[in-house]
Amino acid sequence: MSGHSKWATTKHKKAVVDAKRGKMFAKLIKNIEVAARMGGGDPTGNPTLYDAIQKAKKSSVPNDNIDRAVKRGSGAETGGADYQTIMYEGYGPAGVAMLIECLTDNKNRAAMEVRTAMSRNGGSLADPGSVSFLFHRKGVVVVPAEQEGRSVGEDDVLEATLEAGADDVHDLGEAFEVVSDPSDLVAVRTALQAAGIDYDSADASFVPDNKVELDKDAAPKVFRLIDVLEDLDDVQNVYANLDVSDEVMEQLQDV
Repeated sequence: MSGHSKWATTKHKKAVVDAKRGKMFAKLIKNIEVAARMGGGDPTGNPTLYDAIQKAKKSSVPNDNIDRAVKRGSGAETGGADYQTIMYEGYGPAGVAMLIECLTDNKNRAAMEVRTAMSRNGGSLADPGSVSFLFHRKGVVVVPAEQEGRSVGEDDVLEATLEAGADDVHDLGEAFEVVSDPSDLVAVRTALQAAGIDYDSADASFVPDNKVELDKDAAPKVFRLIDVLEDLDDVQNVYANLDVSDEVMEQLQDV
């Protein structure tokens, strides 16, 4: 699979222990709050909330914080903000197409911060619809290869999820990425659980149809832009149609 996916997976692990953990926690909590508001506070009847809670737990968010977010979102406790989802479209260095998904209670602030981050790091915003057609909504489940007491192989993951609707399984090195139709996301996740296979995250994501191959000069510029965008409080996800070969990733790690 793409170097970007490997880079993102590695970065996610580091994020749990680095100085940005508080900011990451805040974004995961926001996601839980919105999921509870949209579909109710019972995770068993709200798959989006279930997955948001699981993702937060995997990232070591305290249970008390999770419980309070569910209560705020479901209305059982006051203090919840009125968040809106906004998708910005643009291009980064080397012509990489980007979708920037924001969850914000202040659209003007979000727009200004995203625009500033793009313009200062070699990117530019584009008109609505001019980039999004390059992506399709997919269900994506990330499965770690090393699990408690055993290793999981690509065949194990494929066998567990194929009948549940998995379209493809990509080897990311330390993890596997199971791609499906968004409507099959819960079935795929449930099939993994039934097979005794743990997973790191299950999300409806935007997957590019075609990718831009980046060399060792362009890749750091794009990664830097993505880092700056993801560091913004209102930005929840950044999707990009980039690809980086294993060779280039190794060269970057040696720098």
